[in-house]
Amino acid sequence: MIISPERDPEIPYMGNLLAGTDEAGRGPLAGDLYAAAVILDPDKPIAGLDDSKKLSAKRREALFDKICEQALAWNISIATVEEVDQLNVLQASMLAMQRAAEALNPVPEFVAVDGNRLPKWSFASIALVKGDSRVTEISAASILAKVARDRHMQEMHQAYPRYGFDKHKGYPTKQHIEMLREFGSCRIHRQSYRPVQQADLFTS
Repeated sequence: MIISPERDPEIPYMGNLLAGTDEAGRGPLAGDLYAAAVILDPDKPIAGLDDSKKLSAKRREALFDKICEQALAWNISIATVEEVDQLNVLQASMLAMQRAAEALNPVPEFVAVDGNRLPKWSFASIALVKGDSRVTEISAASILAKVARDRHMQEMHQAYPRYGFDKHKGYPTKQHIEMLREFGSCRIHRQSYRPVQQADLFTS
């Protein structure tokens, strides 16, 4: 159950234009990292918002459309595979969330971030562990980021069908590791990740 900011003692008063931001794709071995930022419209509440990991794919898709239609503002941004490799995945996730929040129009008065770290930005903000289960704006952002990234990996499956990206979305499943060991990595694999490096050694 989402707790409103007024009822959660850890969350300060956030003003009228509260944005939530979250990312998707820190764990996968392949694909861009996605982040989203959302300002919800208090006059158009969206029922069923929750941590995207707790929702079915069908439910996430339906909520994705509602959020895009009814939010005051939303943005989806990425950090590329190359940026993940160059910066490390933590810094890349901070960069993607920064890009998403800074692209919002109107500009948020306060930003709530899922996790325990804040990106480098000028917003008044707070980092909240398990924020995607506590603040509806973060929940909405987590849904946008997750659905957008899953769609991206479906497209990558069309380009690289041998890896099964449509099934595991780039996560290090048994199937994915087996395909890596058989074929080596492709363009969208994160070369800084140890399983990718090990697989390429295995196939070289």
